[in-house]
Amino acid sequence: MGEVFAGRYELVDPVGRGGAGAVWRAWDRRRRRYVAAKVLQQSDAHTLLRFVREQAVRIDHPHVLAPASWAADDDKVLFTMDLVSGGSLAHLIGDYGPLPPRFVCTLLDQLLAGLAAVHAEGVVHRDIKPANILMEATGSGRPHLRLSDFGISLRKDEPRLTETNYVVGTPGYFAPEQMMGAEPDFPADLFAVGLVALYLLEGSKPDARALVEYFAAHGTPSAPQGIPEPLWQVLAGLLQPNPQNRFRTATGVRKALASAVELLPEQDPDDEPVEVFDQIGPLPPGFAEHGPERPAPGPAHGPQASASSPEASGEWASGEWEAGRRGSGPWPSGRRSPGQAPQGQAPTGFGPATDAATETGPGSGTFPPVPHPPVPQQAPTPPTQAPAAPAYLPPPYEQTPPTPATAPYTAPYPNAAASPQVPFQGASFGPSAPPTQPAPSVPPLPSVPSTPSAPSVPAAPRPGPPAKVAVPVLLVALVCFAVGIWALTRT
Repeated sequence: MGEVFAGRYELVDPVGRGGAGAVWRAWDRRRRRYVAAKVLQQSDAHTLLRFVREQAVRIDHPHVLAPASWAADDDKVLFTMDLVSGGSLAHLIGDYGPLPPRFVCTLLDQLLAGLAAVHAEGVVHRDIKPANILMEATGSGRPHLRLSDFGISLRKDEPRLTETNYVVGTPGYFAPEQMMGAEPDFPADLFAVGLVALYLLEGSKPDARALVEYFAAHGTPSAPQGIPEPLWQVLAGLLQPNPQNRFRTATGVRKALASAVELLPEQDPDDEPVEVFDQIGPLPPGFAEHGPERPAPGPAHGPQASASSPEASGEWASGEWEAGRRGSGPWPSGRRSPGQAPQGQAPTGFGPATDAATETGPGSGTFPPVPHPPVPQQAPTPPTQAPAAPAYLPPPYEQTPPTPATAPYTAPYPNAAASPQVPFQGASFGPSAPPTQPAPSVPPLPSVPSTPSAPSVPAAPRPGPPAKVAVPVLLVALVCFAVGIWALTRT
């Protein structure tokens, strides 16, 4: 099992590395799913502040991969986001090289949609490059990208963490105004989008410096080989060195791109389709799709063993237990089958209730009844000659003792005259009431003990002490009261 972070995130395996920390695949115990966890490697104040800024970005958009939660554990800190397994645009170019123009337009439209959501929150990304644009593993279906890594992003109203003449970002994707130390703004992100588009269409990193110099010296060049003219006009509007001549918003670029796509030629059906596969790889041993594989618990003991033990559930492990399940061999370790009594003892009847009633045989999950030695039965004794019975005897259930509500009260009651006892079918209610006129031919029935009803409860005495105690106490209280008044008048 991996290291558990803050009691919630279990680190599985590293899947990438960024400028501020390593990215791990982690199991979120609370949400019960795998996430990407970025663990901070350095703990200095400058890096920690960047880390806090990145985890503070909360943008909910299908094409933005922003942090979802964060946690701290001693000297370590991490934040988590959705796990995207299709790799980055750099992986895609490494697999296919230059991509078809229509496929590139689809990716650009999604990137601009996510960037428009970021800019709507007042955030400048400042580090748009192929490695920070991740792909979902969609196979041969419609691609789905997500803009990630807000480590050096900045809100326009926040102070900068670097000096004015210090440039932050990735070399090769800087806007010209960034190189001159200008304040971060949205058109700088759009310039990086134009460089990413050239990278996807040409299959290699463009020379941003040479491109800017050519634009400054000769104006907009003609379309490079392999790039349709309508699409190049949109890219040229993104790559203008002067930010005033550049597109100002991502939404405006999307509108121009949609018009250019209508003028593009249809893709050749014989071209190889672009597929986005899983780039992370299988889970390491000990982990499955549903989470970490926990070791099986040991045998249960005590009262709970009846519900979780193999004997109760009918499920047996492999090996020697399999013989007991199939009924093809003796039970292991001298164990008895369910319901079987110890050797030399008769069955107690406390075994499973379905031993003999359920189907038995291979694969039935139950066991055949264990034969027991026959118990010798005594021969019935012939009935003795009984005397003649009276014409009527009550059935057995009518000879039950009377209930307390209907039973006659036979206990002596104070100041009550003794009343004669009434016989009940020849049953005696006490030694003082012998049966009258017993039948000579019928033996007397067993004596039925009488159940006396509850005697009447005398009235409960009034609460409080008796008069012999209350009167003296009141007199003493009056005397004390009088003495107190006298003492107050004397003073």
